[in-house]
Amino acid sequence: MDSGDSRRKWQGIQAITNYKTTSPACDSDASLPDALNDFYIWFKAQNNVAVRKTIPPPYDQVLCLSMADVKRTLCRVNPWKSAGPDNIPDRVLRECAEQLAEVFTDIFNISLCSAVVPTCLKTTTIVLVPKKSMVSCLNDYRPVTLTLIVMKCFERLVMRHIKT
Repeated sequence: MDSGDSRRKWQGIQAITNYKTTSPACDSDASLPDALNDFYIWFKAQNNVAVRKTIPPPYDQVLCLSMADVKRTLCRVNPWKSAGPDNIPDRVLRECAEQLAEVFTDIFNISLCSAVVPTCLKTTTIVLVPKKSMVSCLNDYRPVTLTLIVMKCFERLVMRHIKT
Protein backbone atom coordinates (compact mmCIF):
# COMPACT_ATOMS: atom_id res chain seq x y z
CA MET A 1 0.00 0.00 0.00
CA ASP A 2 1.38 3.42 -0.96
CA SER A 3 2.16 5.55 2.11
CA GLY A 4 0.71 8.65 0.43
CA ASP A 5 -2.68 7.13 -0.38
CA SER A 6 -4.68 7.94 2.74
CA ARG A 7 -8.01 7.06 1.16
CA ARG A 8 -6.94 3.46 0.59
CA LYS A 9 -5.59 3.31 4.15
CA TRP A 10 -8.95 4.36 5.56
CA GLN A 11 -10.74 1.87 3.31
CA GLY A 12 -8.41 -0.83 4.64
CA ILE A 13 -9.09 0.15 8.24
CA GLN A 14 -12.83 0.15 7.57
CA ALA A 15 -12.58 -3.31 5.98
CA ILE A 16 -10.57 -4.69 8.93
CA THR A 17 -12.94 -3.26 11.54
CA ASN A 18 -16.07 -4.11 9.54
CA TYR A 19 -17.11 -0.45 9.68
CA LYS A 20 -20.29 0.33 7.79
CA THR A 21 -21.10 3.90 6.88
CA THR A 22 -24.70 4.76 7.42
CA SER A 23 -26.18 8.04 6.38
CA PRO A 24 -28.29 9.69 9.07
CA ALA A 25 -31.99 9.30 8.64
CA CYS A 26 -33.55 12.23 6.87
CA ASP A 27 -37.08 11.95 8.05
CA SER A 28 -39.59 14.71 7.66
CA ASP A 29 -39.92 15.03 11.42
CA ALA A 30 -40.84 18.62 12.22
CA SER A 31 -38.96 18.48 15.53
CA LEU A 32 -35.53 18.38 13.86
CA PRO A 33 -35.36 22.15 13.18
CA ASP A 34 -36.46 22.78 16.77
CA ALA A 35 -33.78 20.40 18.05
CA LEU A 36 -31.12 22.21 15.99
CA ASN A 37 -32.37 25.55 17.25
CA ASP A 38 -32.33 24.35 20.87
CA PHE A 39 -28.76 23.12 20.43
CA TYR A 40 -27.42 26.35 18.96
CA ILE A 41 -29.35 28.64 21.33
CA TRP A 42 -27.38 27.00 24.16
CA PHE A 43 -24.36 29.03 23.06
CA LYS A 44 -26.22 32.28 23.64
CA ALA A 45 -25.42 32.66 27.33
CA GLN A 46 -26.18 35.98 28.93
CA ASN A 47 -23.33 38.18 30.09
CA ASN A 48 -24.78 41.05 32.09
CA VAL A 49 -21.57 42.27 33.70
CA ALA A 50 -21.50 46.05 33.82
CA VAL A 51 -18.40 47.57 32.24
CA ARG A 52 -16.86 50.75 33.57
CA LYS A 53 -14.00 52.65 32.02
CA THR A 54 -11.09 52.50 34.43
CA ILE A 55 -7.44 52.83 33.63
CA PRO A 56 -5.53 49.98 35.26
CA PRO A 57 -1.98 50.38 36.46
CA PRO A 58 0.40 49.47 33.62
CA TYR A 59 2.05 46.68 35.64
CA ASP A 60 -1.29 44.92 36.27
CA GLN A 61 -2.37 44.54 32.67
CA VAL A 62 -0.72 41.89 30.54
CA LEU A 63 -2.00 43.24 27.23
CA CYS A 64 -2.82 46.85 26.46
CA LEU A 65 -3.73 47.61 22.86
CA SER A 66 -2.61 50.83 21.23
CA MET A 67 -4.87 53.03 19.16
CA ALA A 68 -2.46 52.66 16.22
CA ASP A 69 -2.77 48.85 16.32
CA VAL A 70 -6.56 49.02 16.44
CA LYS A 71 -6.65 51.53 13.58
CA ARG A 72 -4.29 49.37 11.50
CA THR A 73 -6.47 46.31 12.09
CA LEU A 74 -9.65 48.16 11.15
CA CYS A 75 -7.96 49.44 7.97
CA ARG A 76 -7.15 45.86 6.96
CA VAL A 77 -10.77 44.68 7.08
CA ASN A 78 -11.79 42.98 3.85
CA PRO A 79 -14.58 45.11 2.33
CA TRP A 80 -15.95 42.20 0.30
CA LYS A 81 -16.87 39.92 3.21
CA SER A 82 -20.49 39.69 4.29
CA ALA A 83 -21.66 41.86 7.17
CA GLY A 84 -22.16 40.29 10.57
CA PRO A 85 -25.32 40.27 12.69
CA ASP A 86 -25.10 44.05 13.17
CA ASN A 87 -25.37 44.56 9.38
CA ILE A 88 -22.52 47.09 9.44
CA PRO A 89 -20.66 46.70 6.14
CA ASP A 90 -16.94 46.04 6.42
CA ARG A 91 -16.10 49.00 4.22
CA VAL A 92 -17.73 51.37 6.76
CA LEU A 93 -15.37 50.14 9.47
CA ARG A 94 -12.48 50.39 7.06
CA GLU A 95 -13.30 53.91 5.87
CA CYS A 96 -14.06 55.20 9.38
CA ALA A 97 -11.09 53.52 11.08
CA GLU A 98 -9.57 56.88 12.02
CA GLN A 99 -12.71 57.98 13.89
CA LEU A 100 -13.53 54.59 15.44
CA ALA A 101 -10.06 53.54 16.58
CA GLU A 102 -10.11 55.47 19.86
CA VAL A 103 -13.55 54.16 20.88
CA PHE A 104 -12.73 50.54 20.04
CA THR A 105 -9.32 50.81 21.74
CA ASP A 106 -11.09 51.81 24.98
CA ILE A 107 -13.65 49.01 24.63
CA PHE A 108 -10.98 46.39 23.88
CA ASN A 109 -8.69 47.47 26.73
CA ILE A 110 -11.55 47.56 29.25
CA SER A 111 -12.55 44.10 28.07
CA LEU A 112 -9.00 42.80 28.48
CA CYS A 113 -8.62 44.43 31.90
CA SER A 114 -11.88 43.03 33.25
CA ALA A 115 -11.49 39.68 31.43
CA VAL A 116 -15.07 40.02 30.16
CA VAL A 117 -16.12 40.39 26.55
CA PRO A 118 -19.18 42.66 26.22
CA THR A 119 -22.35 40.82 25.27
CA CYS A 120 -22.91 43.02 22.24
CA LEU A 121 -19.60 41.81 20.75
CA LYS A 122 -20.53 38.16 21.20
CA THR A 123 -23.57 38.34 18.93
CA THR A 124 -23.50 35.82 16.09
CA THR A 125 -25.81 34.65 13.38
CA ILE A 126 -25.83 30.98 12.42
CA VAL A 127 -26.31 30.38 8.71
CA LEU A 128 -26.86 26.93 7.26
CA VAL A 129 -24.65 26.24 4.23
CA PRO A 130 -25.34 23.22 2.02
CA LYS A 131 -22.70 20.48 2.15
CA LYS A 132 -23.87 19.08 -1.18
CA SER A 133 -25.31 20.60 -4.31
CA MET A 134 -28.51 18.54 -3.96
CA VAL A 135 -29.95 19.02 -0.47
CA SER A 136 -32.41 16.37 0.62
CA CYS A 137 -32.60 16.96 4.39
CA LEU A 138 -31.36 19.18 7.21
CA ASN A 139 -28.35 16.91 7.76
CA ASP A 140 -27.06 18.05 4.38
CA TYR A 141 -26.32 21.49 5.84
CA ARG A 142 -23.41 22.64 7.96
CA PRO A 143 -23.73 25.56 10.38
CA VAL A 144 -21.52 28.60 9.82
CA THR A 145 -21.46 31.46 12.29
CA LEU A 146 -21.25 35.05 11.15
CA THR A 147 -19.55 37.07 13.86
CA LEU A 148 -19.17 40.81 14.19
CA ILE A 149 -16.28 42.27 12.23
CA VAL A 150 -15.31 44.29 15.30
CA MET A 151 -14.98 41.06 17.28
CA LYS A 152 -12.85 39.53 14.54
CA CYS A 153 -10.56 42.55 14.72
CA PHE A 154 -10.33 42.17 18.50
CA GLU A 155 -9.50 38.47 18.10
CA ARG A 156 -6.77 39.33 15.55
CA LEU A 157 -5.19 41.83 17.92
CA VAL A 158 -5.14 39.34 20.80
CA MET A 159 -3.88 36.57 18.51
CA ARG A 160 -1.03 38.78 17.32
CA HIS A 161 -0.03 39.33 20.96
CA ILE A 162 -0.24 35.61 21.77
CA LYS A 163 1.85 34.64 18.73
CA THR A 164 4.63 37.04 19.69
